[in-house]
Amino acid sequence: MAWQPNEVDLRQILQLLKECQSPNTGIQSAVQNKLESLSCYPDFNNYLVFVLTKMATEDDHTRSLAGLILKNNVKSHYEKFPENVRQLIKYECLHTIGDPSPLIRAIVAILITAVARNDGFAEWQDLIPTLFQLVDSGNYEACEGAFLALHNICEDVADVADVISALPVNIMIPKFIQYIQHYSPKIRSLAVACICHFMQVSIISHHIQELIQSLFAVANDESGEVRKNVCHALVTLLGIRIDHLVPFLNGIIEYMLLRTQDEDGNVALEACEFWLMIAEQPVCKQALLQYLPSLVPVLVGGMKYSEIDIMLLKGDEDDEAVPDKEEDIKPRFHKSKLQSHQRVNGTDDNQHHVDATENSEEEDSDDDEMLSEWNLRKCSAAALDILASVFGNDLLPVLLPILKDALFSEDWVTKESGILVLGAVAEGCLRGLNQHLPTLIPFLIKSLSDEKAPVRSIACWTLSRYAHWVVNQSQKSFIQNLITELLKRLLDTNKRVQEAACSAFATLEEEACSTLVPYLEHIIQTLVFAFSKYQRKNLLILYDAFGTLADSVGHHLNKPELINMLMPPLIQKWNALHDQDRDLFPLLECLSSIAIALQSGFLPYAEPVFQRCVSLVEQTLKQSLIQTQNDQYDQPDKDFMIVALDLLSGLTEGIDKNIDSLVGKSNLLVLLYQCMQDQTDEVRQSSFALLGDLTKACFRHVQQYIGDMMPLLGKNLTPTLVSVCNNSAWAIGEVAMQMGSDVQPYLSLVLDKLIEILNRDDIPKTLLENTAITVGRLGYVCPHEVAPKLPHFIQKWCKALRCIRDNEEKDSAFRGVCRMISVNPAGVVPDFVYFCDAVASWHNPKEDLKETFHKILHGFKMQVGEENWRNFFGLFPPLLKERLANSYGVKSFDHWE
Repeated sequence: MAWQPNEVDLRQILQLLKECQSPNTGIQSAVQNKLESLSCYPDFNNYLVFVLTKMATEDDHTRSLAGLILKNNVKSHYEKFPENVRQLIKYECLHTIGDPSPLIRAIVAILITAVARNDGFAEWQDLIPTLFQLVDSGNYEACEGAFLALHNICEDVADVADVISALPVNIMIPKFIQYIQHYSPKIRSLAVACICHFMQVSIISHHIQELIQSLFAVANDESGEVRKNVCHALVTLLGIRIDHLVPFLNGIIEYMLLRTQDEDGNVALEACEFWLMIAEQPVCKQALLQYLPSLVPVLVGGMKYSEIDIMLLKGDEDDEAVPDKEEDIKPRFHKSKLQSHQRVNGTDDNQHHVDATENSEEEDSDDDEMLSEWNLRKCSAAALDILASVFGNDLLPVLLPILKDALFSEDWVTKESGILVLGAVAEGCLRGLNQHLPTLIPFLIKSLSDEKAPVRSIACWTLSRYAHWVVNQSQKSFIQNLITELLKRLLDTNKRVQEAACSAFATLEEEACSTLVPYLEHIIQTLVFAFSKYQRKNLLILYDAFGTLADSVGHHLNKPELINMLMPPLIQKWNALHDQDRDLFPLLECLSSIAIALQSGFLPYAEPVFQRCVSLVEQTLKQSLIQTQNDQYDQPDKDFMIVALDLLSGLTEGIDKNIDSLVGKSNLLVLLYQCMQDQTDEVRQSSFALLGDLTKACFRHVQQYIGDMMPLLGKNLTPTLVSVCNNSAWAIGEVAMQMGSDVQPYLSLVLDKLIEILNRDDIPKTLLENTAITVGRLGYVCPHEVAPKLPHFIQKWCKALRCIRDNEEKDSAFRGVCRMISVNPAGVVPDFVYFCDAVASWHNPKEDLKETFHKILHGFKMQVGEENWRNFFGLFPPLLKERLANSYGVKSFDHWE
């Protein structure tokens, strides 16, 4: 390539690159701006190539910086590069990949990958062949550099099937296998890593024997990186091609047992992933049963804190007064409201709280970033958890002696790991542990007062795993003691313990529900006091404990003495946070649950909450419009609008008809119509939930917008967007119940789409149920229009609603189907058994609905005649026959009285 730099320009660019390394941030910023302005000039990239590949006398930092800037330019502007610049980059990279400097080789490999990603392998056809020529060249530096590039490329395209198909994998795979036993540990490691990315390619089946033999040959390699990659390769093979591993499985299991105890922590972690993977395979129980006596102690040993972990934990410090660092607080993302006809304790089934395991030793978020990373302790705990679900009580004969020694150890690290073990097997081994829990639960409750903070913390989590057992004991001392001691830990002087206790208490709240009512005053006093103690991070979790309490006890919170304790600190925080503070998200979520629970008790706070939420929606819409008109402005954070819409929804559900005057004095419906057209799925999802709630509470305000809103609801009946579609379907059903037969003009927009959703096989349960209820409601208000379509949906409709609890929504839906059957009885005949099954699912229908069922069932029986009915009824399952006979007097003619 003939390009040559201008010496003056070259010196200037070299000077810029050196200044860029200055510790002075002012100089760095000025240089950065200059470099960005130069990026627009094609020749600038030529200079960067020259510095990287030709100026061997320059220091590595300057050369590598040139390469990184060039890589960023390729990533951002490659389509604007002239062809001669592209060719220069390719040529020089392939001729410099064997540079004597390891750093430069690594940078060039990264640059090659960036160019290949942008250009495509069709445009750079000689790339892979040239790299393999360098691999085989006999020059170590060229071999390593080429392998680095190949590894980056393999990693880059691993999940892109059409790109993989463009690669010469039939050449690449044998070559990688060949180099697994190279003399250099770096090359061995890279060769194994490369081939891991092609395990899913069908051609690997032709080389599987050779591959496994090569992996075994380096299984005990002196290099930890090689051993780690061998473990990763075997784990990947197990997940994708277990049929090929079956003949070698015993040897692999024994190898993984050894490597899970490897002195190199990275190797041990990679090997430990094997137990997670094999637990998901059908052969797991048969393959591992004989190894449990060896495996269980290894996993339990891996669950101990390492020495480094203990240093990072900072032990038992009383750190409650230490402000949280900004980096300690993970970003909080609001989950939009998913509306459902199904309720539990007056709340949505799917309302979320921070799951206890999010702060568990498997998934916790610790103060120190390193502690929050996936490590051997967490992987071992997760493996034991999943193996407990596979083996159940068969695990206990091996586990219990180990567990007993750990729990009663004098060493706090061992004791702590024992408590973690007990929590990990809580679900899988519960039945076998049941006889021991009357002793173990008091032990765990006592451990909440242990002098070591990590023991107190893990005891909180493990107790949350047994909350269901505690709540269901007739001996009330269990739950009384647990509530008392957990509340003490909420006020612990250690922030990690506070966090664990708060999450554990939220889990207990979910399990206990109304069982908590006698303790509400003490609970609220403690939660409110925690407000004054907690730093910012734990405060966000405390909101969740408040919200989950409201979800769990519902209207029992609506007492003046409880409201007067509960609301002032929340409102104080509400007033203190500005409109752009993301800490508003958990507070608004919490207030939504409280508004629903307090009902009329929330009225004193309703107007300011309503007005601020409307303001948040309006501000976000205005900012979004400005950004649309001028892309120089940033897109606003729409989570503020989403969380405001959801709080408005909760407020509407809570104060019900009392929302009427607030809506009437506002522009909420105008804003809501705009939100329903937003490009962000979550905004529309929350908009439809609010529309449904407003429709129930104050339809007179909604009615004037229905002509514009119904087409939007119909447009969003797209099941690929499950949550949006769900809330749209639900809102349509609520509108239908308010409009009655006046909804008829809109049926063409929604009915066929709803029926199509019902008939799909890949629909989640909640969406299926909501869709079925809405179709039933449309049939209730427009039976003559919907009944002709009965044969197209009745079977799926009955299956969808046979398992839901008796409630008003189910009542209206079944009344609708009964009306449709009266209009079109022939439409249900082929699927009448499904209708019978759905009717039998009712536990206590209202008398008039029960009478309607009776008429339809007996009418069908008389219509088909004795012989047909006997044959038909004879096919019913025994339980269905029994329920129909007991509830509706429906029997075979032979036994019909």
